[in-house]
Amino acid sequence: MHDTSEQARAERRAGHEAIRAEVATEEAEAIEAEIAEKAASLDVPLHLRIDRELDAELRRRAAAEHIPTSALVRRLLRRAVHEQNPSGLTAADVEDIARRVTREELRATSR
Repeated sequence: MHDTSEQARAERRAGHEAIRAEVATEEAEAIEAEIAEKAASLDVPLHLRIDRELDAELRRRAAAEHIPTSALVRRLLRRAVHEQNPSGLTAADVEDIARRVTREELRATSR
């Protein structure tokens, strides 16, 4: 019986170590993605005003993707700018939105 409980403990420890290793790998990948996103971003601040609902949605999506809100907004803006949809936003509209989002984000971090 003693051997069985020792074996069970060893198996649990091995399982815990495997989980820790997986979490560490995921965290490292998230950090790499954030570093790459920051390196690719320009140091040009854009500011825009958005309502609380949009802010909450952007923050939820960013949290779900484990990335900063600004990285998510940059990704969404790039996608919107590169899409050739005549019925959609113009590049000027997207730039305007980006400026407002950044302004609100800077305002929120300074509080």
